Amino acid sequence: MKLKITVLFIAFISSLTIAQTKVGTIDSDYIIGMMPETKKVVEITKSYGAMLDSTFSIRVTDFKVRLEDYQLKEKDMGALEKKTIQKELAGLEQDIKKYQKNGNTLMGLKRDELMRPLYTMLSEAIAAVAKENEYTQILTITGNEFAYIDSKFDITELVLKNLGITIPKE
Repeated sequence: MKLKITVLFIAFISSLTIAQTKVGTIDSDYIIGMMPETKKVVEITKSYGAMLDSTFSIRVTDFKVRLEDYQLKEKDMGALEKKTIQKELAGLEQDIKKYQKNGNTLMGLKRDELMRPLYTMLSEAIAAVAKENEYTQILTITGNEFAYIDSKFDITELVLKNLGITIPKE
């Protein structure tokens, strides 16, 4: 009798621990690239970058003009004047490098700020499709190296349909 109860108990416990899972995959970068809002983000980012570039170009041009002026007048300058102008030019050069580095950082921040709503939309669409189709896990194939992925569990097209994006015919 104890043996039967023990076997039933073990069978019951093992049936609880072996939960049914359904795992799907998605190509999130492909979906983000297909979203019409992405084109707007790219345009806004380009115009923001152009604005930063124009300010950067002004600084570089000013530096070049001052450098050329210094090189022309260097022979006629005294040692103290040379030192002062060289310090100014070195300071301008450092400012340009700092501005370039900050510009790259600002571009990244702007792009991230503009892309955040798109990733939120994607996340909500993935959650909706996963719940609707009873998936327990969704893995993104972008950036991961899986040894094997069965394409019948890829929900990329379902998410695109959920977002109202039509897939272009190849």
